[in-house]
Amino acid sequence: MASTWLIVGLGNPGPRYAATRHNVGQLVVDELAARRGERFREHKAGARVVETWLRPGGDKLVLAKLNSFMNVSGAPVAALARFYSVEPEHVVVIHDELDIPYDSIRLKVGGGHGGHNGVRDIARALATPEFPRVRAGIGRPPGRQDPADWVLAPFGPTERKTLPNFLSDVADAVEQLVGEGLLAAQQKHHSRG
Repeated sequence: MASTWLIVGLGNPGPRYAATRHNVGQLVVDELAARRGERFREHKAGARVVETWLRPGGDKLVLAKLNSFMNVSGAPVAALARFYSVEPEHVVVIHDELDIPYDSIRLKVGGGHGGHNGVRDIARALATPEFPRVRAGIGRPPGRQDPADWVLAPFGPTERKTLPNFLSDVADAVEQLVGEGLLAAQQKHHSRG
């Protein structure tokens, strides 16, 4: 029996933030939508969504980019989960991760928020931290640069050269998580970085 999965790419709205490290989650759902030739449309839950499938006849995917700022991601995620009748174990959150080197991917279910305010707010709104996370490594800032400034800055020239491949790899990890399960996705993607 096919299931429905809510795939949320975290980020901040508007052109000012579109190409920043903090918006890597939204860039990944853009990649997932592009693979399927789909365009986002407005949803009453305060998000832009694409309703599609993992593969024809397979699980339904609801790709979502929130219209709210990162730190208040919880309410729209919870509203989308209610609207599509998706349980937390099928709410996949894609987000940037400072503590993972750039171009590395880590997947997990549950656990702490690691200081990520978007993840913290979603856990609060869903009343559980037990949802899958696909963490896209952006690395720590060099020197004494403030991490808040680092995440809100665009990817650097060196990063931009490999960014399309990185986004494709993260999208692959999401598809494998949904299609084959957490362990298979971890075994493949944790070994690459």
